[in-house]
Amino acid sequence: MINVTKPFLPPIEEYNSYLEKIWERNWLTNNGPLVNELELKLKDYLGLNHLLFVTNGTVALQLAIKALGLKGEIITTPFSYVATTSSIVWENCIPVFADIDPEKYTIDPADIRKKITDKTTGIIATHVYGNACAINEIQKIAEEFELKVIYDAAHCFGTNYKGRSIFEYGDISTASFHATKLFHSVEGGAVTTNSPELTERLALMRNFGHNGPEDFACLGINGKNSEYHAAMGLVNLKYVEKIIEKRKTDYSYYQNKLQGLDVQWMTVEEDTEFNYSYLPILFKSEQALVKAVQMLSAHWVYPRRYFYPSLTTLNYVQRQSTPVADDIAKRMLCLPMFYSLATEEIDLICRLLLRAQNN
Repeated sequence: MINVTKPFLPPIEEYNSYLEKIWERNWLTNNGPLVNELELKLKDYLGLNHLLFVTNGTVALQLAIKALGLKGEIITTPFSYVATTSSIVWENCIPVFADIDPEKYTIDPADIRKKITDKTTGIIATHVYGNACAINEIQKIAEEFELKVIYDAAHCFGTNYKGRSIFEYGDISTASFHATKLFHSVEGGAVTTNSPELTERLALMRNFGHNGPEDFACLGINGKNSEYHAAMGLVNLKYVEKIIEKRKTDYSYYQNKLQGLDVQWMTVEEDTEFNYSYLPILFKSEQALVKAVQMLSAHWVYPRRYFYPSLTTLNYVQRQSTPVADDIAKRMLCLPMFYSLATEEIDLICRLLLRAQNN
């Protein structure tokens, strides 16, 4: 069986060496030494001044919305994982969907501009499949209309834009370190910002607002993470370069083997150093996609329709017109991509896809 993804696991003895130290200290959570070490090493690796390790990528988004004081309408993309929209609704804001670029799959700045009203307070844009949004254009719009920008960068560990980490952009960027991600801590996430003041606020908010044992500076939640998750992150960080290089090689191999397949490949945003975190292919029709999925599934290969369906179809949001995103969601398929994926397995997947097309 070949699933769409498989978590990277380091040598177990390396993880156990951290566990032994956790046992010795008997310090399991509440901003322990491994959490602090992981934050420092992530900041060093990514070239950031501020980063906070949190529970997961969804909590990171919720903290970002709350820390920026967003109210009313937030313009976002319907082509993202459900957490992007659900976090907006959870924080009692209204998601307003802007359509997406038909080749890059990221939010369309021109449509963002069209959707701005006097109730708009922010933009939450998703960097899709590791591909950067049109950051310069979004920033110009945000400055013109005095809007805050949050980037959902869950897919973007290792992606750089204009020579800098993708996490440097926006008022706040959020990361997911879920087990399915290129870099993971089993469960986990991060919030990053260039603002020391926002960092301080976010640090308080992720720990119930505690400003000392008996003092609460602000409203907060339990957004902390544990020493066990930090330990996995510390071990996995050693292998990130190898993981990205393997994905780059596999991505190129797929493209070469699938030259005869009638699909569209994603256009990477200009000035972006891509991390190859996913391998999306866009079929000419939903019928062609379904046929391919059936062929693969019959041979124990399980790709993923990601993102499907369009978030405009959620039963807790108002239906809105985003024809490009709705269409692409029906025709998009992500193929298996993970560190231990063998060349022979890619060969099988490619043969099945070509057979499905030609039958």
